[in-house]
Amino acid sequence: MTGGRPARASRPDLREVRAGLPEELRSAVDSFERHLELERGLSAHTVRGYVTDVVSLLSHLAGVAGDAGVRGLDLSVLREWLSTQHSAGVSRSTLARRTASARAFTAWAFKTGLLPTDPGPRLAVPSRPRRLPPVLRADQAGEAMSASASGAEQGDPVALRDHAVVEVLYATGVRVAELCGLDVGDVDRERRVLRVIGKGDKERAVPFGLPADAALGRWLHSGRPKLLHDPSNSALFLGVRGGRLDPRTARRTVHDAVGAVGGAPDLGPHGLRHSAATHLLEGGADLRSVQELLGHATLATTQLYTHVTVERLKAIHDRTHPRS
Repeated sequence: MTGGRPARASRPDLREVRAGLPEELRSAVDSFERHLELERGLSAHTVRGYVTDVVSLLSHLAGVAGDAGVRGLDLSVLREWLSTQHSAGVSRSTLARRTASARAFTAWAFKTGLLPTDPGPRLAVPSRPRRLPPVLRADQAGEAMSASASGAEQGDPVALRDHAVVEVLYATGVRVAELCGLDVGDVDRERRVLRVIGKGDKERAVPFGLPADAALGRWLHSGRPKLLHDPSNSALFLGVRGGRLDPRTARRTVHDAVGAVGGAPDLGPHGLRHSAATHLLEGGADLRSVQELLGHATLATTQLYTHVTVERLKAIHDRTHPRS
């Protein structure tokens, strides 16, 4: 028991469940996985999420439809699978994600001839509760950057790297995977622009300011050469063993920097991304520009940050207006 809740049952191993599928269903999963990787260019993390959901769906199909194969996947099976998930206590946000995975699979299966019709569009998507992400205030972000800078004053290469990491994350709002994927050649310090490869291998140019440029300069000139073991390694940020920086290390770096600020919420790299977007909008940036900077596929994703700024304005009003 932890925090009054019963311990969760251990999840079945995905490889075991996948291996236990009938050959036709296992072959369909393998082909769908290749489609996601090669044709849609999705990240390994996203592909793994889709495949996990689809394996669960097809395992359910095998249990209720016997040897019907993929052709047995109709709307009733999809709804029964989701109902089973709901009865097991799966959250609405997870159900929405699994619904999206199922619809992606049925659309692909119909397109490739494995299904005679696509039942996916008739499958209702559970609404996700919209939670406003916690963000730093602008002064808290400044304190986090200062705390990181003070740690780098002695010139330790890891401290120089960590300072550059938090400055670049906050200055640009890039995802942590995008940051760790940067090469030295992706940095144009003369124009102060990063070349970023985002989701779906889409490239975008992201500007950064003078503080991030100064931190990058110190890292490149005084820190990176001390950690670089292989001259052919083009990675911008390096780990202590000289390889490309691991996203987990970048997350710890951000947690440490933000943790040094009294009263600040506990945030990781994604929290800095939220904070950067919120501060841009509060400073007058238009929504389309922020969408392009963050690499969002749709404007609807970026619009979440307008809710953040409105909620913060309401909180300020409630605290300060005499007739609030």
